[in-house]
Amino acid sequence: MKAEKNKVVTFHYTLRDKETGEVLDSSQAYGQPLTVLFGAQNIIPGLEKRMEGMEPGEKKTIEVPAAEAYGEKDPNLVQQAPREYFQGVELEKGLPLQAQTPEGQIINMVVVDFDDNTVTVDMNHPLAGKDLVFDVEVVDVRDATLEEIKHGHVHEEGEHHH
Repeated sequence: MKAEKNKVVTFHYTLRDKETGEVLDSSQAYGQPLTVLFGAQNIIPGLEKRMEGMEPGEKKTIEVPAAEAYGEKDPNLVQQAPREYFQGVELEKGLPLQAQTPEGQIINMVVVDFDDNTVTVDMNHPLAGKDLVFDVEVVDVRDATLEEIKHGHVHEEGEHHH
């Protein structure tokens, strides 16, 4: 059975930064493969598109350009904030921070630069602007249930909805 729309695909992956070769994420780190409903945008579009047609046991190295992964970096998301917003924070370049909007949404940002008055933060996704390389091994492909297709995601074993 091939990986395609409305199939449930289980796969191991290792994600690397194409430029540096650094491993950014890997299913091995979680001790279990990732299971997704194919065609429901549960994984980045460029990866899903290139995994189509893969079968269990198949391995593939897939390159996904930034535009089809987390997008290009948006210069408007690099902003300056007054230093007093960061009271009690040991600032350093590359420091990841989380802020909360009044609506309660969590924004992740990274400190790019700072001086006595101003802190420059980058709110782009950490992988924005990066070309990614995925080493993928498909473990299993099965038909999705109608329920899964309707809900747009996989129901894990033992997860029951009434």
